[in-house]
Amino acid sequence: MTIRNWFKFFVRAMLIGGLITGVLGLFIRWDDAFASYFQAGQWGEFFAAFAFMMVMGFTVSVIAQMGFFAYLTIHQMGVNIFRSLTLWNWVQILLIIIVIADLIIFRFRPGSASTSQLLLYLGLLAVLIGTSVTVAIIKARLTKKHALISALFFMIVVSTLEWLPVLMVRAENVDSWVTLLLFPILAVNAFQLLALPKYNKQSEIDLAKREERRKARKQQAAQ
Repeated sequence: MTIRNWFKFFVRAMLIGGLITGVLGLFIRWDDAFASYFQAGQWGEFFAAFAFMMVMGFTVSVIAQMGFFAYLTIHQMGVNIFRSLTLWNWVQILLIIIVIADLIIFRFRPGSASTSQLLLYLGLLAVLIGTSVTVAIIKARLTKKHALISALFFMIVVSTLEWLPVLMVRAENVDSWVTLLLFPILAVNAFQLLALPKYNKQSEIDLAKREERRKARKQQAAQ
């Protein structure tokens, strides 16, 4: 990927993360972060709180992008180590099952102080799995069918690793943060997974045009 296309990719991913966090923050964290400023007419503080939400989204986006490029390396290493995409896919399926079990048994159940809180976490898990399956199916249709498992692994396992720091926090208002930050993680990861081929293709076109211009300059210089 050329630097120009990487920069576009990076900025658009950041904007997705920031806008989703900011907009959803108005609803999910309204009582905690916005209601008092709105009622008092303190618009400076209100928009400052919105800007803070967007900055949180930008941060999540950067973390998600680091996770994405780390996964691309791990995926290639996995194929090389197991010397078979089929075997590597089975390993990824096993890891997906382990991660989901870990979330339910070691994260959600011990961290839930009430049935309603447990149901919230299970609902978020359903969002994670449902979104991941949908994105993986779209990815497989756009590329090749064998991309299904890899896409599913990335969306579930890597997204969970990026979500894990907030899941480990123990605070009174942590549920709103756990809920809020899941959505930009999923959105940015889905964007990266589905949009990367487009940017790679555009980079190939740009490099080909650059090479044509270089050859044209050489021909002109030779004349």
